[in-house]
Amino acid sequence: MKHQVNPSIKITEVKEHPFQYSICTLVTNHTEYYEMKASCLKAGFGEDDCEYLIIDNTTGNSIDAYKGLNLFLQKAQGKYIIICHQDIIMHDDKRAILEERIKEIDAKDPMWGVLGNAGRVNMKYFARNLKQGTEGIDFAEKDAPIRVMSIDENFMLVKNEANLTLSADIKGFHMYGADLCLIAQILGYHTYVINFNLLHKSDGNLNNTFIEAKNDFIAKYSKALRPRFMASTAARFYLGSNPWKKALFNTNLVLFFIRQYDKFFKGKRNRLN
Repeated sequence: MKHQVNPSIKITEVKEHPFQYSICTLVTNHTEYYEMKASCLKAGFGEDDCEYLIIDNTTGNSIDAYKGLNLFLQKAQGKYIIICHQDIIMHDDKRAILEERIKEIDAKDPMWGVLGNAGRVNMKYFARNLKQGTEGIDFAEKDAPIRVMSIDENFMLVKNEANLTLSADIKGFHMYGADLCLIAQILGYHTYVINFNLLHKSDGNLNNTFIEAKNDFIAKYSKALRPRFMASTAARFYLGSNPWKKALFNTNLVLFFIRQYDKFFKGKRNRLN
């Protein structure tokens, strides 16, 4: 008896998305969320081509931001994934403005992965385009779109085809914007602050929980991005940013001694760390 062979499925780079936008929110207050959603609908993000996804944390923070955002990134079917706080209000700028900004970035840098309305350009400069906090202070970034190293979590637009994710070994509700942007950079994508203005009602809260999250973030990436000796099945090499160490540690002599060290002091069953 012959077994029926299923035909192979041909795939291409072009991916179809049933929605243009997925608007994703961790919800702790339904009233505030529905106010936010109403403003999005009024701004042109209709439910005919946009999906609204929530994680309900109203009975307690059962799912933290890292796990929750990873669920959004896995489940969202939109071409663009908007991950936002429940306390934002779209007011002046509508959907048409956002689509102009996306078109502008597509032409400027096709390798963009994340867009936001606020972020750090470097250790000195902050780029912001929003109305912030209880006092409603307006910030306008004259150099937008501007490439940044991280963005604020109040509004993050992710290109679905970039297949981004967040760390699985960090927990909590802080630093996940920086984590997303750093992972995007490692994967070859760039982050920008664009000129898309909305109201973010919160002033932020840099409490002890934030300090703990920052320390966890530093610990994770100090280890993850440390210089190291690495081997594939076909090659052995050293990875690091120092050009002198790269030149020295990638010589056959040094790599020979590293192999001897692993043989006599670490052994085959030693755990990777």
